[in-house]
Amino acid sequence: MSIFLLQTIRIAVPYLFAASAGVISERAGIIALTLEGLVLSGAFGSALVAFYTGSAWLGALAGMALTILVALLYGHISIRYRADQVVTGIALNLVVIAATRFFLQLAFDSSSNSPRVPGFGEGGLWTNPLFWLGLLAAPALAWLLTRTVFGLRVQAVGEHPEAAAASGIAVSRVRYLAMAICGLLAGLGGAYLALDQHQFTDNMTAGRGFIALAAVIFGRWKPLPAAVACLLFAAAEALQIQLQGAQLLPTQFVQMIPYVLTIVALAGLVGRSTAPAALGKA
Repeated sequence: MSIFLLQTIRIAVPYLFAASAGVISERAGIIALTLEGLVLSGAFGSALVAFYTGSAWLGALAGMALTILVALLYGHISIRYRADQVVTGIALNLVVIAATRFFLQLAFDSSSNSPRVPGFGEGGLWTNPLFWLGLLAAPALAWLLTRTVFGLRVQAVGEHPEAAAASGIAVSRVRYLAMAICGLLAGLGGAYLALDQHQFTDNMTAGRGFIALAAVIFGRWKPLPAAVACLLFAAAEALQIQLQGAQLLPTQFVQMIPYVLTIVALAGLVGRSTAPAALGKA
């Protein structure tokens, strides 16, 4: 049981980062469909710089920087040009998948994975600073959203942007800052993913961004309930890994477990959940 719990927590970290990123994005009124691409960007940027500099710290910083740029690009298209956020989000995910595949081949002469890169936690999971940051992401975001002026403004522009603007809040500026924080958190999730595995592999997020978005909805757009949902989905993934090792069921059915759980969890919840009123609206 202790091994299962440890594996669950380890798997949950990128979900915790990505779900926290999704919460602040959607509370600001920007649909977080780009989480998959953002986490993948962070993973690639971290692996690339960590390999060429030999420093996991520089790799993590590079992953965050790259992901912030991608998040701000998505935010700019959505805020400045009022583009359809669903279409833009899906398109950006596809662009990131293709771009990371192209630069993977260009930088490492491989279409599947990078060479081994330095990482954190050589002394175990407990010595990995990104692990602790992942556990703190949701409580810190909950404090930011409920205890700070900026957090209250984020919620205001996500619910009633016209009223927020009438009261003197710069709606676009708040949304840009929210997207920068979204990129930072998602970048940390990608950095953890790549540096914990000591390499970048093609499309290594494998749907984690979409599951994190499901956790945001399951958690009713609140950081702490979303974090609990992340632990639930991570436990399903850990169970899947253990069942694969035991070979009790066909592999194809075992691999479906996290995704089936996501569908089941949302099926009875989405209709009763109330998203931020201005979500997806320019």
